Amino acid sequence: MKRLFLQKINPAPKAGFLPAAGAILGVVFVTFFRVVPAVGQSSMSRAEYIERYSPIAVAHAEKYGIPASIKMAQGILESGYGNGTLAREANSHFNIKARSDWRGAVVYHDDDLPGEGFRAYDTPEDSWIDHSEYLARQPRYDSLFRHDVTDYRSWARGLKNAGYATDPLYAEKLIRVIEDNELWRLDRDGVLPSGGLKSEPAPSLTAGIVAAGTDGIDVDHFVVAMNHLDGRALLRTTDGLFIVARAGDTLARISELTGVRTGRLARINRMQKKSSLAAGQRIKIE
Repeated sequence: MKRLFLQKINPAPKAGFLPAAGAILGVVFVTFFRVVPAVGQSSMSRAEYIERYSPIAVAHAEKYGIPASIKMAQGILESGYGNGTLAREANSHFNIKARSDWRGAVVYHDDDLPGEGFRAYDTPEDSWIDHSEYLARQPRYDSLFRHDVTDYRSWARGLKNAGYATDPLYAEKLIRVIEDNELWRLDRDGVLPSGGLKSEPAPSLTAGIVAAGTDGIDVDHFVVAMNHLDGRALLRTTDGLFIVARAGDTLARISELTGVRTGRLARINRMQKKSSLAAGQRIKIE
């Protein structure tokens, strides 16, 4: 993994500029920082990543009250087992954006918008510490700490509802990573089984994809049928991602499940906010 170093660069004063006599002590020198990545290291495997960072996750569960399984799942998703661009170039394992209150180094990366600033760190461990302190300090995450430290499902949904990520399926992805890797054991026992993790990689959210046409799907239109979201099918088509409604569903209920605002669902589906949905009706979510 690439290590991040901060190099101070003091700009030369503009030609002809001299501070007025008596004002010298009031001059403010601004220091700029440039991110200088070092020579990269080899990629980390799933097992290596979890083995390296699970003790930190457990320690932070005790110190901050954040489930170890949630920290591990977020680190895995956000950093790609430590192999993602921001992880390798900025030691950022949680992809926290650099807002006005951030006083550290910044690296720029295209995300929701081009060239967004993200927090950068000297070491990956610094990123793990900052992530815990960030959740503990930000008022919008206060409600999460009312959940038990073993209730990873409520934490996953709470993170999505509080706006940690824009992905409408962020909570479901966190839960799947936790359950596929049995990370809930970190919350319960503080360790993973001595036999280690399963040798096969964790399935992605689209694991269990059904071949188009095998469950009544129009093979000329639907590309894949994905596994379920709280008992509801997700369908990826050439037109986007859809959730298949169940009897009694409303746009408000779909919003609650996916994190997509009711108003946006109404707009992209050309419906009224209070519309009732029929069983089997396909609602576009992205």
